[in-house]
Amino acid sequence: MKTSFFFCKQGHIEKDATNGTYCVYNSDVATGYGVGAFLFLLSSESLLMGVTKCMCFGRSLAPGGDRAWSIIYFVSSWATFLAAEACLIAGAKKNAYHTKYVGMIYAQNFTCETLRKGVFIAGAVFVVATMILNVYYYMYFSKATATKAALKTNRTSSVGMTGYA
Repeated sequence: MKTSFFFCKQGHIEKDATNGTYCVYNSDVATGYGVGAFLFLLSSESLLMGVTKCMCFGRSLAPGGDRAWSIIYFVSSWATFLAAEACLIAGAKKNAYHTKYVGMIYAQNFTCETLRKGVFIAGAVFVVATMILNVYYYMYFSKATATKAALKTNRTSSVGMTGYA
């Protein structure tokens, strides 16, 4: 049986049957925003990888600087994407699960602190970095595929053909 005996600014402290204290918070809109951001970032990354065929299944890229930059931005965007998704999911999960046991502690020394906003801020920074890297990846990917197509169409034989009559 739980009994509430102390109210904090963002939540309240409760005791359980073993006299352990923990915080209980009201639902927060940040959890929904975190999940929404996760889904939008996932869909945008999926769209980009679908359009570019994940750089593996489409046309081959022309050798050169554009190809190298395309690969660098591809790897970098995936790294920041995974970091952003991890931050957003961790923040949403931690924000949704506000209850944390702290053991036997006196209520006068106990405060209910909400999740530090740093997890969502880090997620937002990684989302912006992913967006910028994705733009550069697509730009260099497009240049590398266009260069390859231009090289194929402009090929001519350097050996002249002579006619035998």
